[in-house]
Amino acid sequence: MKITIAQLNYHIGNFEGNTAKMISAIEEAKKEGAEIICFSELATCGYPPRDFLEFDDFIRLSDESIQELCTHAQGIAIVVGAPSHNRHPKGKSLFNSVYFLSDGQISFVQHKTLLPTYDVFDEYRYFEPAKAWNVVEYKGKKIALTVCEDIWDVGTDDPLYTIIPLDEMMKYAPDFIINVSASPFNFSHAQNRLNVVKANVERYKIPMFYINHCGAQTELIFDGGSIIMSENGALYDELPYFQECIRHYDLNEVQKGRSFSGQTKDKTALIHDAIVLGISDYFRKLGFSKAVLGLSGGIDSAVTAVMAARALGPENVRVLLMPSQFSTGHSVDDAMELVQKLGLPHDIIPIKDMYDAFMEKLSPIFGDLPFNVTEENIQARVRGILNMAISNKFGHILLNTTNKSEMAVGYGTLYGDLCGGLSVIGDVYKTEVYQLAEYINKDDVVIPINSISKPPSAELRPGQKDSDSLPEYDILDPILFQYVEKRKGPQDIIDMGYDPVLVRRILRLVNINEFKRHQTAPVLRVSSKAFGVGRRVPIVGKYLN
Repeated sequence: MKITIAQLNYHIGNFEGNTAKMISAIEEAKKEGAEIICFSELATCGYPPRDFLEFDDFIRLSDESIQELCTHAQGIAIVVGAPSHNRHPKGKSLFNSVYFLSDGQISFVQHKTLLPTYDVFDEYRYFEPAKAWNVVEYKGKKIALTVCEDIWDVGTDDPLYTIIPLDEMMKYAPDFIINVSASPFNFSHAQNRLNVVKANVERYKIPMFYINHCGAQTELIFDGGSIIMSENGALYDELPYFQECIRHYDLNEVQKGRSFSGQTKDKTALIHDAIVLGISDYFRKLGFSKAVLGLSGGIDSAVTAVMAARALGPENVRVLLMPSQFSTGHSVDDAMELVQKLGLPHDIIPIKDMYDAFMEKLSPIFGDLPFNVTEENIQARVRGILNMAISNKFGHILLNTTNKSEMAVGYGTLYGDLCGGLSVIGDVYKTEVYQLAEYINKDDVVIPINSISKPPSAELRPGQKDSDSLPEYDILDPILFQYVEKRKGPQDIIDMGYDPVLVRRILRLVNINEFKRHQTAPVLRVSSKAFGVGRRVPIVGKYLN
């Protein structure tokens, strides 16, 4: 039996485009003599559709996509994920299902059992879990069809999981497993995925074909990396990351197994490629092509500009250099060096006169009050106005260049440097930004060395450095990681050897600045816990305040 895996980039709600893409893959599979072609979870509508699932018309269009795919299920079977109707009067109105289409009709449907409700997932809001499990027979083979998380809890001791779907399906002695998935990227997830598939294969002693989404949907990035694993637990193939791919497999060969090391899993390379794809798909799927951002000469805006240029083309990334009276001469020089290296359209707009105009109007109110963060924020907001003016006038999307360390502790100005339509590195700690810069410069110096080596500064007052307000990033970032990603409380972190006063100060900064993060752009997610939809923390709360 020949099986085709189609790892595709879907567009939420673009039923016509998604279906056309699948039909094209089906025709290619037929030419290769494939007997089954497999697509991923909720492929008809894209993942995650969220509250679109509450619109009857949305479900109707998905149903029509399934019917159209049925017309192409002649001489080949199609495995595809889509929502399906729960006809029982009790429970949610929908299932998250995997369809098996053959001989021009729906031959079998298996519903998803384990509906995730953690981090970015909220499937139990929309779907009813499966109550029955079976296998489908096709051309003399029995196939266990599963959906994403239904393989993730194999062998768990968690009493919440009283049903393991594949345990139920094994009663029918399937010959192999197909898992349709929509598993978002984080920099450690690819290896976790391999471990999960291997655990299932070793438990059930049959091969598995695991098909994942590729492409970005707003803040979520899907890296592909679909997996074919032989029954002896050996990796037979792992599809490329961050790109569409269609490959064909002979089941007999897969059953024999082979030694394959898989794709490279370098953390910094993965983050770089994920962000480039995230930018590209955000623009393409929204129908935009051009970006604008403020280029300060510092490392954050430099890294953002490079990845935006790689995603959109340098001619489509316009940068504004907005020096103030507090900017050092090398800041403009460093920014211009990058502009010339990449060939970016650019404008230089000094902001001193605009800042002075604000201060003149405010001086009767401020009186003799000393210079403080107010004046610093006015400069940041002047720059925000200029960036947004270019965005509005020319239809560019403003890219936010704030890193995760700054966003965590509120080291940014609302309606100023926190402006933007997309936060590019908001899930990348400052120490990781330096790693990205080194990765970008690995073959050629793209980012100016001075942008990397100079002390980080917002340059909003004479001689300002980030370390005037914050701990050094190599101290700050590990504490933030334990609190944000690992969800460790203050005492847990203190017990790890960190200074108690410093820990409580940092965690307090994180909590009192939640209101800022609720007003910022969507953050491209590259870690296991990004700010945004996957981290739901109250704005008003006393914990550590």
